[in-house]
Amino acid sequence: MQAKVGDIYSVFSPQLQQYVACQVTHLQQPTNPKGKALAAILQLDWAGDHLPDKTEASRMQPLRCSYYFLKESFDHGYVPAGVPPGHVLIANLPPLVDHEVSAYKFGWDVGDSLVRQRSWEKIDPVRRAQFKAASGARNVIVGGQTLRENTTRINDSILQSLTDLSELDRLPCLMTLETSQGTPELMAYIRQHPFINELHWQSAVVSEIDVGTTHLSRFILHPQGVSRVRLNPDLSLLSLTATPSSDFRVEAHQEGRNLCLQGSQDLPLLQGLDRLGALSLTGVKAIDLAPLVERFPCLTELRLWGNPGVVSQMQSIAALPQLQMLTLSDIFGFAAADFPRPEQLPNLSSLWMTSIPSDVVSYVRTAYKQATALGLDLSLSKARKPEWLAENLHNPFRDWDGREHISATHARKAALAYKNLRAATQNITSSMDVAALLSAAVTAYTEAFNLIDRRSKAIETVEREEIYTVLFDVLNSLEQKLGGQGASFMDQPRLYQLFDQLREF
Repeated sequence: MQAKVGDIYSVFSPQLQQYVACQVTHLQQPTNPKGKALAAILQLDWAGDHLPDKTEASRMQPLRCSYYFLKESFDHGYVPAGVPPGHVLIANLPPLVDHEVSAYKFGWDVGDSLVRQRSWEKIDPVRRAQFKAASGARNVIVGGQTLRENTTRINDSILQSLTDLSELDRLPCLMTLETSQGTPELMAYIRQHPFINELHWQSAVVSEIDVGTTHLSRFILHPQGVSRVRLNPDLSLLSLTATPSSDFRVEAHQEGRNLCLQGSQDLPLLQGLDRLGALSLTGVKAIDLAPLVERFPCLTELRLWGNPGVVSQMQSIAALPQLQMLTLSDIFGFAAADFPRPEQLPNLSSLWMTSIPSDVVSYVRTAYKQATALGLDLSLSKARKPEWLAENLHNPFRDWDGREHISATHARKAALAYKNLRAATQNITSSMDVAALLSAAVTAYTEAFNLIDRRSKAIETVEREEIYTVLFDVLNSLEQKLGGQGASFMDQPRLYQLFDQLREF
């Protein structure tokens, strides 16, 4: 179903455990044949225990957001015009606002801003006033260092210089802490400060972590040495930056129903989170989906990012009846016959797949055509044939193939530069003239990308970092191979300096 201007829709919000509402105020038609129509969605200031009727809809008003740095702002932006499953048409009324819309969003996300606004309004008014009054024009001294009063993020460079954690009270807008030396005292401070909503935590002294009474929305945890974590009800993301132990246990509100768990491809099937709502795995190399689906049967969102990755038992996701969003990137090992049919995923509202087998792309484009017409947000790109995978399995620049500003020719040249670098370094031994051989290899590698950039100007910030990362990985691998004397033989700082001197991008 396509949205129409004036439509008011209501949907159930798991976070609020109530129905919420939005209105379509504008439509934007695609500018090319492959484009999608967009609808401007205005979030409304309404929540109820039942679906509203037309009379209730006529009394609804726009949600005015004042949380954190917002100043009576509307949550108003363009999203795909297909109405997602679960959104019920209540009425069609004149749009409540008619100003031009410039924001674009990934999805409808009805109710998210209402949740944030209500959480903000629960905070002590005095603290809220201090937050709003903080200025970037005023400086304060914290831990002997001068910071702007409205600083929102600090790390160990400040934390380790403090003599008293109460010095942090001079930063009324502090929202994010990053520490690799967490202490019980710091955790106690976080519990008392409602604006701290993002925490990056590692500790050598705390094995059981309790953030149950904090106001965190994002918790990025290095779990090594941690046996138990108790989470707060408002947490939306738990990201694990390393592999936890097999006895790692997570206690969460409603067993994780409103939580997204983010980890790497070797994430164990940890204890707790029996009703986990969302799972995102990066760096996937090989994964069997059957035990994952059996372990987390209540998933509404599943995202797999390959390296590239090979999955088995793809058909298992048909056992996720509540699945609303599925994202696959650089994922292989399955065929069209393994992918669930639309009727097996009745609540699917978003299906984004890039760099997957070409036969799957063809099948999904046809099989899900009707679902797309009914509101499914479908995105398919970079259909890969078997010969592409055979050639690019170990190519760190494979993602260049298909980037909008990079031609296929230059993607192949990047892959060739990597292959040549590997070939030039993999047979080096300590008995050779290591310095000369590596200087020649780094020079050839760098010049290959200079040539690409001279002809295309395609190398931007992301590509520049990728080129450096690949060089770093290759040299590190060689140093480990050479053993104890590798560092002295190679002199990596000199090689990186040579790279910087030669590069023109």
